Amino acid sequence: MTTSTEAKLFEIKTVWHDAGRVYLLDQTLLPLEELVLEITTVEEMWDAIKRLAVRGAPAIGVAAGFGAWIAARNAAAVGSDVRGAILSACDYLATSRPTAVNLFWALDRIKAFVERHSSASGRALAELVLTEAEAIRSEDLESCHNIGRHGAELITNGETLLTHCNAGALATSGFGTALAPMFWAAQVQGKQIAVFADETRPLLQGSRLTAWELQKAGIPVTLICDNMAGSVLASGKVQRIIVGADRIAANGDAANKIGTYPLAVLARYHDVPFYVAAPFSTIDAATATGADIPIEERSPQEVAQVGSTVTAPSDINVYNPAFDVTPAELITAYITDRGVFERIENGQGLNPESDS
Repeated sequence: MTTSTEAKLFEIKTVWHDAGRVYLLDQTLLPLEELVLEITTVEEMWDAIKRLAVRGAPAIGVAAGFGAWIAARNAAAVGSDVRGAILSACDYLATSRPTAVNLFWALDRIKAFVERHSSASGRALAELVLTEAEAIRSEDLESCHNIGRHGAELITNGETLLTHCNAGALATSGFGTALAPMFWAAQVQGKQIAVFADETRPLLQGSRLTAWELQKAGIPVTLICDNMAGSVLASGKVQRIIVGADRIAANGDAANKIGTYPLAVLARYHDVPFYVAAPFSTIDAATATGADIPIEERSPQEVAQVGSTVTAPSDINVYNPAFDVTPAELITAYITDRGVFERIENGQGLNPESDS
């Protein structure tokens, strides 16, 4: 439940349901254009996830829940097998992106929900699935608020932080993970903070999305190239780093946008605390270590060109992993919706650093 304090917080609608329709903000066009798309089929939702129109592990999970409902709604409208349509849609949506565990968590939750309501069928089952999809969205928003509340206790007035990629409101149902403590510290606690945002090559989520969000929230932000981070840390300008995660293995290794791992190495060398912020649903107890996390590889064009401008020879070999894995030993603590933990082990948080 959103409190009166939380109602004042900076939020962005990313994917939502309204009056029988599902919408999402097309993040591929930001910051130049704010276009809202209506998603009418499972195939459209799959495409939106695949091409990053909706992105960020929590937001992908929310989108998957609504995608399952779209399948149910469309099947009910023509008298088809609603249960079969839901299960088929879940299997199909699971093929869109491999790394973010929240996608599979949400789809498994929908499947389990359908099994628990085995007596329901047709439109009644479709309505029940919509209720569950809405619950996934509202629970994620509450989870983000809790991440913000816990993480803000780590931030000191006057600090400058650094973040990588986008783990803000756009990556969730509306408030963020890595940016949530910053929003909470600034807007609820009144702390004066500033942020360095890595541009995050090759798709520039830091410059296109994070910088845009922080500006909208009124938090001073300075954009830097990814390869400037070491120099900025050496200068002593950054007191703390907070990043998100698309999957956290049972031993605490964390997969996040490519470029996070070298940032953690730099943070250790320069003795700057390095935090990973994520909801507990991002912790994958079934994945033992980071070595077991599937890493998505994307199109060579994302590296060989910027927008429509080609920046490399046409026949060049390109390696384009979307994520890297930061070993647990480089992570100072995990900021979760259940509190701040010094380590994750066997899929559970141990040794709470803060009980705030």
